[in-house]
Amino acid sequence: MEEKKFDLNSIIGFILIFAILIWMLYQNKAEFEQKQPQSAQKESTITQQKTPDKTVSEDPSLTEQSLEIITPEVVKENKITTLENDVLAIAVQSKGADLVEVRLKSFEDYKGKPLYLVNGDNSKLGLDFSTNSGLNYSSKGRFFTTKLSQKSDSQIVTLTDSIGPGQFIQFEYELPSKGYMMKFSLRSQGLSDVVDANKSTVLTWEQKGIRQAKSISYENRYTRLTYQHEGDKISKLSQTGDDDETSSEVDWLSFRQHFFSAILIPDHSLNDVKFYSNDLVQNEDIDSLFTKKYKAVLPVSRSGGEFGESFEWYYGPTDNTILKSFDKNLERSIPFGWGIFGWINRALFIPLFGFLSGIFPFGIAIIVMTILVRLVLSPVLYKSYLSQAKMKILRPELNDINAQFKDNAMKRQQETMALYRKAGVNPMSGCLPALIQLPVFYALFMFFPTAFDLRQKSFLWADDLSSYDSIFELPFRIPLYGDHVSLFPILASIAIFFYMKMTTGQQTMAQPTQEGMPDMAKMMKIMIYLSPIFMMIFFNNYASGLSLYYFVSNLITIGIMLVIKNMILDEEKIHAQIQENKKTPKAQNRFQRKMTEIMEQAEKQRNARK
Repeated sequence: MEEKKFDLNSIIGFILIFAILIWMLYQNKAEFEQKQPQSAQKESTITQQKTPDKTVSEDPSLTEQSLEIITPEVVKENKITTLENDVLAIAVQSKGADLVEVRLKSFEDYKGKPLYLVNGDNSKLGLDFSTNSGLNYSSKGRFFTTKLSQKSDSQIVTLTDSIGPGQFIQFEYELPSKGYMMKFSLRSQGLSDVVDANKSTVLTWEQKGIRQAKSISYENRYTRLTYQHEGDKISKLSQTGDDDETSSEVDWLSFRQHFFSAILIPDHSLNDVKFYSNDLVQNEDIDSLFTKKYKAVLPVSRSGGEFGESFEWYYGPTDNTILKSFDKNLERSIPFGWGIFGWINRALFIPLFGFLSGIFPFGIAIIVMTILVRLVLSPVLYKSYLSQAKMKILRPELNDINAQFKDNAMKRQQETMALYRKAGVNPMSGCLPALIQLPVFYALFMFFPTAFDLRQKSFLWADDLSSYDSIFELPFRIPLYGDHVSLFPILASIAIFFYMKMTTGQQTMAQPTQEGMPDMAKMMKIMIYLSPIFMMIFFNNYASGLSLYYFVSNLITIGIMLVIKNMILDEEKIHAQIQENKKTPKAQNRFQRKMTEIMEQAEKQRNARK
């Protein structure tokens, strides 16, 4: 009975695959912060509400003594001004001239409630500078006067902080009648002799990402601060833990909350911008309200003694089509993968899935795309299986070589390579196809979790292809696995189990067991059972669309392998071809000759030592 051997190529492939998975799934724990967002004001097209405020200032620097440049305010009341267009509803408060609400009208969160990117005090905007007399100014504690105006295609709210006669600071928000992009600007007047020109005037923007998805751990994995600088370079702060950076020539910065983003775009590149990111999810078992806290400190330009800046400000979905339409490289804030992986997604999978989802329901579109991908890669699978068949035919001769030179590893290797050359067989041809598939595997691994079109799209029992497909809620939480059971990862695990059972032993090259070395065949057998378990655990909280892809992909791969084995490959013809190749062996190329010389020299040195 023929002894079943391990599949060396499969080992290499699966080790590489699981190395990528573990790298992607590993996360550190960091500071947790839980705080209930305050409720924003009620909607209206252009309205004002007045709420009394008993506090003079929230900033300790804004005491009566430290603000001798600022005239006393007669009335301190917080006015809320609401602007609205076809997709956005925003509210600006007079205290600090800051946003207190940004609602996306076309979307809901995972509980079916209105979706807010800003709600209450999760976002703060502040202007800070020093005076020539050594005092500090912060807009966060100031009460601005509000003025509403309207153009033919936009609504404008202008907020002014009067400091003295002819002296003021002004913030302005302009919301167009359509779209997710608004304008924001700030400027000073009459302060050229007041502001200390030797110290920086800075605009600080802080925001905590409000949870929008069922799985906060999954959402937090794709929540990140990204910015473009120095031309077209894209940099990101750490995906986990806390991080900070300082950068120059910054063109835009994105506070991404997985499927939704807040992006600030200055009208010119900014230097010495400071970025901060803090992970607020310390314990994923707790039902957290926020994911990460972002902060950016931007220097404000001065001209003629006055300061001012203009920005475009995007609040909306992290959708490739929408972001690309602004022609500012904003779509590169989406984590489609680096290098060739991102290129594959942008050039191939995004257009392909967009086309298919326009014809089929989203779940069917995933299945159709998977079938197309596997069919395109089927020649690669054929090459791999053909190599395994050739190795199987050569196995008896390889066993003879191993037995004849069992005590001489160098000679055994020389004879093995000579046999490969005579038979016209390349032992690496079975491994290379597996490596060729890795870029496609990783590109799709990045594509499905970031595909905005899958958000809240249902298929079969999955009510949201961008989140996990829970079929049973557990009364307790299992570490790493979660508090629910997802069906698509289970189906994908079963499919990969049968795939690995089929591929194990197909590579029949005999490997002599070395003393002190583990039995690789046993290790491979263990991997057959561990790999599906790992997949079932790690993907339990992942997007069900990704698990659906792996399930269908493995089923199709099994089918293609069966067709190749039973209908395409003819082992008798392959054997005859190998015997024919032995009669006229290929000449050694330069590299093979050099390797042969090295091995022969090593053999001579070994004999000399003996």
